[in-house]
Amino acid sequence: MTASTAVPAPAPAAPGGLPLIGHAHRLARDPLPFITSLRRHGSVVRIRIGPTPAYVVTDPALTRRVLVTDAAHFAKGGKIIDALRVFFGDGLATVADGDTHLRNRRLMQPMFNKAHIATRGTAMIERVRAMVGAWSEGEHRDVYADMNDITLAAFLTALFGTDLPEHLQTEFTALMPAIMKGTIRQTVLPSWINNLPLPANRAHAERVAQLRALIDQAIDHHQNAQPSPAATATTADPAGCPHAAQAQQAGLFATLLTAEDPLTRQQLQDEAITLLTGAIETTGTTLAWTLYEITRHPDVEQRLRAELAAVCGERPLDYEDLDRLPYARQVLQEAVRKYGPAWMVTRTATRDITLGSHHIPQGADVVWSPYLHQHDPAHFPDPDTFNPDRWTPERATATRGSFLAFGDGRRKCIGENFAWSELQIILATILQLWPAFRLTSRPPRPQAVVTVKPDVMTMAYYQR
Repeated sequence: MTASTAVPAPAPAAPGGLPLIGHAHRLARDPLPFITSLRRHGSVVRIRIGPTPAYVVTDPALTRRVLVTDAAHFAKGGKIIDALRVFFGDGLATVADGDTHLRNRRLMQPMFNKAHIATRGTAMIERVRAMVGAWSEGEHRDVYADMNDITLAAFLTALFGTDLPEHLQTEFTALMPAIMKGTIRQTVLPSWINNLPLPANRAHAERVAQLRALIDQAIDHHQNAQPSPAATATTADPAGCPHAAQAQQAGLFATLLTAEDPLTRQQLQDEAITLLTGAIETTGTTLAWTLYEITRHPDVEQRLRAELAAVCGERPLDYEDLDRLPYARQVLQEAVRKYGPAWMVTRTATRDITLGSHHIPQGADVVWSPYLHQHDPAHFPDPDTFNPDRWTPERATATRGSFLAFGDGRRKCIGENFAWSELQIILATILQLWPAFRLTSRPPRPQAVVTVKPDVMTMAYYQR
């Protein structure tokens, strides 16, 4: 809705659509150049995915209207969300707007405040150090796979506690990559193909069932080992107090298991799947691109290592050090800006509405793209250049309105605080344990699926 009384105009159509398939060939062949090219056609641009129209919002101010000001008229939905809902169920990322979403978000919010995350910091750092320290010097390693494995292990430690049985951690690690590939496949294929009894569809359904069974085992283990709510709530006990050890073991999931208005077992599964997937794909992708950019910019690496040495000296990282590593945060934020991590997100118009002087019909898919906004030269000059100094305190304020990697409004990513902590822990640990690393593959090309991931990336790590 707008204050103007002018009759809204139809949104301009993107050029290059083909009969029957619309712009699907562009989205499949060159999605990132295509989505960023739409900016020059208007603030809202109509594309077709097959015969179905969708409205891409290219102006970040209008996207904030979709997410914040007029959020009641743009419901969580659309092709991508519908496909993810098959996997996530009614987790926080996919559940429809309404009382259930508000209730679950309020219930889960305490899990992700900074003080609560801090109680898991030491355990996460120890887990990450053990994994990164086990790499063999000079070995050519798949960076994307490594970063996903580490982020999953760190998040399992934070989510389910330090005493999660080793066999469950191993099974989670083995299962999640195949599940992510199957989920990505289902987001890009038509729904009628996903509903056919094809071998790939059956295999994906079986893996999701296995994942839910694993989560059940983790929940059962968690409940059987659960300390009292009073002990779990203790976050500032002196060293050596058994309550502090219990709180460290319990994990973030204790918040849900000890709630006065508990979730059902199905809801617990849905939320665990949502959290695990969000923790792996987006965080792992960001770390992979960050390491790549470090290999391309020796000055950035030098500043990172100097900052880390000034804060930690020769000792291992402590969780309390994270706030004293502002340049590391800038480097990570620039990687998030440049590479996404999500490149296309959808909403559904719940009524006829005017957006940017253009008419959006009820039921239409409305598309917004963090990648598009974060490559807008009006807000990020020379957007393809990796420049962490964009995020110095004096410069960041001017660009914050176009940085939408975590969304905005009532559906903003609940795990943002956790993501920054996990990203900083893993990056700092790699820098501490490996004084040198280099790219051993050709330069990676961005591949837009759910996130913007590298198509290939291997590195070798050295002690000098």
